[in-house]
Amino acid sequence: MHPLLLGIQAGIFLAILVGPLLVALIQASLEQGTRAGLAVGLGIWFSDLVCILAVYFGVQQVQQLTEWDGFYQSVGGVGAGILLVTGIATLLTPPPDLDQKDHLLKHTKGSWALFTKGFLINTVNPFTIVFWVTVMMTIVVEKGYSASAATLFFGGILGTIVTTDSLKIVLAKKIRHRLTARHLWWVRRVAGATLVIFGVVLLLRVLW
Repeated sequence: MHPLLLGIQAGIFLAILVGPLLVALIQASLEQGTRAGLAVGLGIWFSDLVCILAVYFGVQQVQQLTEWDGFYQSVGGVGAGILLVTGIATLLTPPPDLDQKDHLLKHTKGSWALFTKGFLINTVNPFTIVFWVTVMMTIVVEKGYSASAATLFFGGILGTIVTTDSLKIVLAKKIRHRLTARHLWWVRRVAGATLVIFGVVLLLRVLW
């Protein structure tokens, strides 16, 4: 299969997964609008780009890191902590006023906060690192991809992720116009509880 098509296929696999990234992306889009969703999305996409560059230019070092006995415990523990703190904070804070569009984005620090949220949730997720190392070793290395072929492959994955995430944000925007204050209250409660659950599950996996 052509590297670009194989990359698109892998990107679609990632796009259909339900996890904390999807929750954070949809919550931001529903509560604060398209710009907020894009800010979170940019954090996620930048994190993926950093991971791609790391595994491509330092595959041996990254592989050794993932084989370290304490890797899953360390990264998983940090990831679980971030998910738990984010989830609890989401549960304890009220949703924004629908009449104040993109209220967090009135200041630059609001955009950076959302960007950082997406970046951290993706980066400290052990699955993210393991996924990129796995595709690097089992596809790029084993198939002997040249630099151009590897660029097409990873470009296909990242391009698919950006496209599908953008579609999710657009869909959330259309739904947002139908929401009431009570709907947003439930969105925030469900999103917060889901993030807490993901954090607890990740923590249990780390401990056992």
